[in-house]
Amino acid sequence: MRLLLADDDELMRELLAAVFAAHGHDVEAFADGSAIWHAFEAAPAAMVVLDWEMPGLDGLEVCRRIRSHPAGADTFLQVITARGGMHNLEAVLDSGADDYLSKPVTPEEIAARLRIAERRMEIAAARRTAEDELRKARYLAGIGELSLALQHEINNPLAALLTNSALVSSGMLSPTESREALSTVDTQARRIAEVVKRLNSLGDPQSVEYLKGQRMIDLADPRAPGNRTS
Repeated sequence: MRLLLADDDELMRELLAAVFAAHGHDVEAFADGSAIWHAFEAAPAAMVVLDWEMPGLDGLEVCRRIRSHPAGADTFLQVITARGGMHNLEAVLDSGADDYLSKPVTPEEIAARLRIAERRMEIAAARRTAEDELRKARYLAGIGELSLALQHEINNPLAALLTNSALVSSGMLSPTESREALSTVDTQARRIAEVVKRLNSLGDPQSVEYLKGQRMIDLADPRAPGNRTS
């Protein structure tokens, strides 16, 4: 995992970098908040570890900027600081940070919090994957429901339109029958056009049961309930 860290204390910076590198992570270390923010802007990282008080931008400002960045919503943010007290913890969390560790810290404490962070990131990644799969499944189900609705609403008027159009083209009808067939063609074409119009104006598509175990998007004309082609 690529990990960015910033601390203006050189010894603390080296300690953090050594612990993270020992656990197999690719570490980039910086001495101030502005530098780590520019590094994140250039190439967002999965985890960012920040001291609170630093030259340039302080750690909480970097947290806020990362959270507002398009790629920063899922970044794990950890603040390590000498400040204590509940009000300081609240300030850290309000800035968007995920974790807070008070100095002084030992390599064992850093490693333990790193494992917690890794586990939380794994859970978050699994949740995002599940949400993506659910969105995909809903999208595919929606396509199927829309396809069934279009078939249900359009098949019958389309069949009537094509049949009467073919009869007129065949020349086998009397003038009166031809006029009646053309009137039917016009009526069915308008029915299809109305379905397309309702489709274009769908704001909040509703799914209804068509047959047992089958659902479709409701394209019924709200002005004429029950006037559905069958």
